[in-house]
Amino acid sequence: MAAHLSYGRVNLNVLREAVRRELREFLDKCAGSKAIVWDEYLTGPFGLIAQYSLLKEHEVEKMFTLKRSRLPAADVKNIIFFVRPRLELMDIIAENVLSEDRRGPTRDFHILFVPRRSLLCEQRLKDLGVLGSFIHREEYSLDLIPFDGDLLSMESEGAFKECYLESDQTSLYHAAKGLMTLQALYGTIPQIFGKGECARQVANMMIRMKREFTGSQNSIFPVFDNLLLLDRNVDLLTPLATQLTYEGLIDEIYGIQNSYVKLPPEKFASKKQGDGGKDLPTEAKKLQLNSAEELYAEIRDKNFNAVGSVLSKKAKVISAAFEERHNAKTVGEIKQFVSQLPHMQAARGSLANHTSIAELIKDVTTSEDFFDKLTVEQEFMSGIDTDKVNSYIEDCIAQKHPLIKVLRLICLQSVCNSGLKQKVLDYYKREILQTYGYEHILTLHNLEKVGLLKPQTGGRNNYPTIRKTLRLWMDDVNEQNPTDISYVYSGYAPLSVRLAQLLSRPGWRSIEEVLRMLPGPHFEERQPLPTGLQKKRQPGENRVTLIFFLGGVTFAEIAALRFLSQLEDGGTEYVIATTKLINGASWLESLMEKPL
Repeated sequence: MAAHLSYGRVNLNVLREAVRRELREFLDKCAGSKAIVWDEYLTGPFGLIAQYSLLKEHEVEKMFTLKRSRLPAADVKNIIFFVRPRLELMDIIAENVLSEDRRGPTRDFHILFVPRRSLLCEQRLKDLGVLGSFIHREEYSLDLIPFDGDLLSMESEGAFKECYLESDQTSLYHAAKGLMTLQALYGTIPQIFGKGECARQVANMMIRMKREFTGSQNSIFPVFDNLLLLDRNVDLLTPLATQLTYEGLIDEIYGIQNSYVKLPPEKFASKKQGDGGKDLPTEAKKLQLNSAEELYAEIRDKNFNAVGSVLSKKAKVISAAFEERHNAKTVGEIKQFVSQLPHMQAARGSLANHTSIAELIKDVTTSEDFFDKLTVEQEFMSGIDTDKVNSYIEDCIAQKHPLIKVLRLICLQSVCNSGLKQKVLDYYKREILQTYGYEHILTLHNLEKVGLLKPQTGGRNNYPTIRKTLRLWMDDVNEQNPTDISYVYSGYAPLSVRLAQLLSRPGWRSIEEVLRMLPGPHFEERQPLPTGLQKKRQPGENRVTLIFFLGGVTFAEIAALRFLSQLEDGGTEYVIATTKLINGASWLESLMEKPL
């Protein structure tokens, strides 16, 4: 059991156990010793479901990364390929299988497609002459992976691009399937709300799937009261801004992958190593970040400016706890102190790690460039000078700062101005192409197509109306003891989370005019429950809302939703699901055309 998955109102261990069971059943079908050949992208998500120990129990003896050329030698009966349904991967698998066949004693080959089998991929294997070599060809529907007690992700890296650039609905189908799995485990969700074109399609798919399974009545008492489906393109602004929570900044600066982060090792060297100078570690320090760690659970969602005081208080508490040993006189007291020692040492190690991370982040956030960039972002978001060429952006281009940084700022300006004047847009494009190279013309086209960088049409800027009606900009933010979700960006309240907050109370009818200004339809569906399963809420009991971000969600938005869940009179607790955990850089990178 993963304890951090069961602390909330919804026990996500139930989901984790269901997918683990399915994995064990598949492994047991392939009797005898096994080697798994991994599609590298899947190793991170699988690590959150099953550690190596579980695979070992089911006779997995070797693990390799899928790559061209022959597989390493392994004295096993079964070779199992765990792969995403990608055509380019099928070519590598065929190469592996053919070279194994030439090697000698025959092995049993199996292939497990994650999350769906694909006819195109099987046809490619057939064309390459290896389809018949596979004894088991199955799918493993790993749609939603539990990351934390209130967080699920599909980790589908191309979802936003597929939906908004290529009009490919595959990831929406997987989202609908994932929601059906959740309903099978946690009961039918009585009310569905949504905003956006993709949200509408996912809701339609769910309703159709439910009709197709009419024979089996779901008799589980519903855990969720509402489902809110939100398109990422309803709120293009939030991921572009720099996140200012502790977890958000770790992701912005170092990137969090499948709840792990890799950090520069020199900050984590012990004093002894540091003194000699020659023994400094060179391997990146890899840390797991989730709420299983008490200190991280406490500081992850705080504004970074509020983290220092928490760490110094913790240091005093821990040091006082260690001093207690001098007061332990009797055998009983000594025994009690010794029993607490492992917990105290873990707390001290955790404090040391987070103090080092905070120092690394502080080096960045106190730099002049970080401050200048943040100032420009906050001016745009509060509606200052969004309609003309920005001198800071010009300087960044002239000094050839990373292209991602420049694009992020220009897209932010465009979104905060409902598009840029044609001459401003043309000027930026020309400067970028002349400085960074003409191969980026395709990237600029992609950004325009998804609505991130576009000319202003009709000459009307709706952003000020949206900003005022939804109170997206707050001037007096209390970062230490926040009273509003705007603390996660030190002034800007994420539009997506404000929509969720207003849906909960007083309801979307109060903001009909603004909803019409945002892209895509808004809708409400009811899923009837069998008699006896209707929920009677106890006085003071909060509703549980599952909010699904189609196209990605940032850690700052997650922090804002957790803040709402913890409000005394909030009335709603949130569980968050998404196609992918993103930040501004990883999101824009997914839309960039790679040079050939």
